[in-house]
Formats: sequence, structure tokens, C-alpha cells
Amino acid sequence: MRDIRRARIVLAVLVLISVTMILLDLRGGESGPLGPLRAVGATVIGPLERGAATVVVPVRSYIDSVANIGDKDRVIADLTVENDALRAQLDTVANDRARVADLEALLGLIDANDYVTVPAQVIAVGPAQGFAWTVTIDSGSRDGVERDMSVISGRGLVGRVISVAPATATVLLLVDATSTVGGRLAGTSQIGIVSGTGRQDVLQMQFLDPLAVINLGEVIVTFGSEGDRPYAPGIPIGTVKEMRGTEGQLTRSAIVEPYVDISVLDIVGVVLRAPERSEREPVNVTPTPTSTGGAP
Repeated sequence: MRDIRRARIVLAVLVLISVTMILLDLRGGESGPLGPLRAVGATVIGPLERGAATVVVPVRSYIDSVANIGDKDRVIADLTVENDALRAQLDTVANDRARVADLEALLGLIDANDYVTVPAQVIAVGPAQGFAWTVTIDSGSRDGVERDMSVISGRGLVGRVISVAPATATVLLLVDATSTVGGRLAGTSQIGIVSGTGRQDVLQMQFLDPLAVINLGEVIVTFGSEGDRPYAPGIPIGTVKEMRGTEGQLTRSAIVEPYVDISVLDIVGVVLRAPERSEREPVNVTPTPTSTGGAP
């Protein structure tokens, strides 16, 4: 009984002391009697709290990142799909720009020579009908295309039509080893025969005049065929890159670099009709009287 009373007295004293200290601390603030004790506690406990935060925060971040792995994978997948779509759009835009450039160049050549043409696109490349270098275009007889018509691009001569279907046509390329076309030097009007070599970057021109002076870099255009078939006149072919043989030799030829790169053919035009030529009037030559000598 005495122990219980003593315990009650001790508990009452402790409660009274606690209440007194709380009141003193509230009234005194930082300058109160318990301020130094609070400062000591902060000094001791603060580093422990920071250490605990150093351990707890990374662990919490790791747990959050693990929980969000699924969301990040979905975001990465969505970004990958979007990136692929943007790349495809850029490729399409680049291809469209190249086609527009080809078409503009073709229209420029047509306007310069006053050709009547039908546009076409190359849809297949490969050997056909015993020829090594041919392409198929998407214009045919229903578009007015016929055999032995010239085919051009914006840079120059591509070849000639060798077969026609209603919606397509086959074109023998100028570089085929069996292809020949009459050519003329644009500067000196020297003429010759331009032949394919079977290589896409080299042609050969045999000159008719073995004494002709040929300069490197001279431009070669088509001489023109009877009825403008198979080749219309004035179509650029290429430039002289190298001469073989010396002046006066029976056989003298030039290595020619073609203007058209057949490895990137896309938009072409079929020459339906070349500009009409005016009829030539006959030239009458009146002989000049000559003196027979003697006295008048």
C-alpha cells in the first residue's frame, strides 16, 4: 500500500516538472532555459537524420523507378514509332523534291527544243528482248507512244522506244552495246557515230573526218534521224572526255561521258514530235561569165 502511494507521488512530481519545463520553454523561446539543451539535441540528432535521409532517399527513388519501368518502356516504344514515321516522311519529301527537280529539268529541255512529249516514269530496269540495258516506262500506245521514238530526261538523251504495250513501253538505253546514234559537236558541227559500250558511264564517238580538230569538253548533241525517228535532233548526249588516235588516222574516236546517269532514272519524256522544219527553197546559182581571152 505504501509502495503504491510512493509511486503515485513520484508520477505526480514528474508530471508537474514536465509541465513546468514546457511552460518555461514556451515562454523563453530560443533564449529560454531549455535552449542549450535543444541545440545540443539538434547537434547530435541532425547528422543522424541526414545520414538516414542519404540512405532512405536513393532507396525510395530506386523503388519508384522500378515501379515506373513499364511506363518508361511504353514511352520509349512510342518515341521509336514516332521517330520512324518522321524518318519515312523525310524520305518521302526528299524523293518528291528529286522528282520535282527532274520534272523541272525535263520541262526546261522540252521548252528549249520545242518538243511535243508525253511524260513517263521508269517502273522497271533490266534486260529485255535480247538487249542488256533496257527500262520499262508507264506510258504506252494509249498515250501516243510508238516504236522508234526518242526518250529524254532533263539532262539529255536516254534512249529509244523498242516495243510498246497499251500502258507501258520498253526503252533501249543509249549505253547498250548495240545502241548507235548520229551525233554532232555543238561547237564545230563535226559529225560522227555515238555508240554504247555496255558501261553506264562511257560512250564512244567515231568521227567521220579524221582531220577534224576535237577539243576536250565539247558538247555532243543528236544529229537527227529521217522523220525524227528514232532520234530527234538537238538532244544533248554528253561531252568529249578523251581522244584516241591522232589527226589523219583512218579511225579516230572520242571517249564520251553521257549526260544522263541511268542508275538514277525516274521521270522521263517520250518525244512524240519534234518541231516542224520550214520547207527549204531551192538555191539557184547563176554562173559568173568568164573571159575567153582575145581582143574585145
